[in-house]
Amino acid sequence: MHKVLGIDTSNYTTSAALYTGGEIRQEKQLLPVRKGELGLRQSDAVFHHVQQLPQILERLFHGAGGEGAIEAVGASARPRDQEDSYMPCFTVGIGTAKAVATALSVPFFSFSHQAGHIAAALYSAGKLSFLQEPFLAFHVSGGTTEAVRVTPDREHLFQAEIVARSLDLKGGQAVDRVGGMLGLPFPAGKFLEELALQSDASFKIRPSMKGADCSLSGVENQCRKMLDHGSPREDVARYCLLSILAALDGMASALQKEYGGLPMLFAGGVMSNRLIREALTEKYGAVFAEPAFSSDNAAGIAVLTEMKRCGAC
Repeated sequence: MHKVLGIDTSNYTTSAALYTGGEIRQEKQLLPVRKGELGLRQSDAVFHHVQQLPQILERLFHGAGGEGAIEAVGASARPRDQEDSYMPCFTVGIGTAKAVATALSVPFFSFSHQAGHIAAALYSAGKLSFLQEPFLAFHVSGGTTEAVRVTPDREHLFQAEIVARSLDLKGGQAVDRVGGMLGLPFPAGKFLEELALQSDASFKIRPSMKGADCSLSGVENQCRKMLDHGSPREDVARYCLLSILAALDGMASALQKEYGGLPMLFAGGVMSNRLIREALTEKYGAVFAEPAFSSDNAAGIAVLTEMKRCGAC
């Protein structure tokens, strides 16, 4: 049975995945961030990917067994599918993937990190059939808070047109900054969720919207005020997450009106949050990735690589 290999070297995680007969096996590792810091410089991210990727690939192939040959290799080459989209950390994955493809004399394909998130979410939800028709995909992470209209494309599998976004702070940035205020480790997502679930506080939150676009900078400011005025840490955590939910709800409502109720997919690390996931699923019937496929991963890149390989056959 053949395999395809996908590699993703994002600003947060080194990851690789094998797609074999419809099944995904993946290995990933967060980049190390010093205590108290809220991210990495690109030069540091590149360095850590160079150190971690060989280890990730060794673990991946050691656990995959010897059956089947790799017939294609893919990697994320850029954050989004726009001409000016670039981030140095992705060069590590691209270079490694090209070298492996050349050594094995197999095709190499490149995709955007965002496309990988969309494909991973669809795969984990059993909804790859979405790619046959237009739909809306939200990508909410530390570097991106956007909604894109996805349409089928024979050459590129699909096109993603940005139709809404955060005008300032990104969802993941808000989570990590508030997490930093509360003394939580980076990345703060799962720790902030655990803290928020200890609170039953209710808030009247009016998101800051401009059409379908949102603004999240006020979330950080309000959380700081709450903390300074002695609000319990768990209430601050809950307010942060419910504020992000309110903004996403505002975006989804506006886009649903504009695009006639297209199906909605939510992907990206922030979308593994239980509070946000349950509320949007109930209101919109939205599709979400499983948590292991929400955070940065190479699974979607492997899925897209197999789709391109089949198209190239």
